[in-house]
Amino acid sequence: MIKGYYFVTDAGLSKNGNRSDVKSAIEAGVSVVQYRSKTSKMEFLLEEIKTLKNICEGKALFIINDIVGAALSVDADGVHVGQGDMPYETARKLLGKTKTIGVTVHDLKEAVLAEKKGADYLGVSPIFSTTTKHDAGAPCGIELIKEIKKNCTVPVTAIGGITLDNVKEVVDAGADAVCAISAVLTKDDVKKEIEKFQALFN
Repeated sequence: MIKGYYFVTDAGLSKNGNRSDVKSAIEAGVSVVQYRSKTSKMEFLLEEIKTLKNICEGKALFIINDIVGAALSVDADGVHVGQGDMPYETARKLLGKTKTIGVTVHDLKEAVLAEKKGADYLGVSPIFSTTTKHDAGAPCGIELIKEIKKNCTVPVTAIGGITLDNVKEVVDAGADAVCAISAVLTKDDVKKEIEKFQALFN
């Protein structure tokens, strides 16, 4: 079940490194860890995800962003794909029926279609303006979360521009999980920062 803080790695923003961050996320009790890297060379990436998967084993879902081949190589729990990534149908065919697949959506039409195809959860992005992901697109706002919750039954993860100052309105809109990469990874104590977000779901 995806609920609470949804952790996504970002080595470029991290003060402590991916390994330390994922350990902190697990200690904070997150239900899912997504590995995201757009710059690592494949050999390094494969070694790193093996290490991180072991940290998550039995404690949280370990999801790979976009790179289905890497997910298969370490028997990850699933993948997350964007609208411009590998199509959901292809990812499902490669991963099989039991793995978790999340899909990024930017409007209600994409959300309904992704759920109809079989997505296990929806990543609604970006909720607010963000500088973490340069191709994130225009903010969709919290009203979209409300619309999606009325029309879809799978969990909704909200990401993009979320901070401790605005997260309550995101949770109140119905988000099952939230991700706030910059608000967490740029701080010295990642566990403590995640726990502040987790507290909103207790």
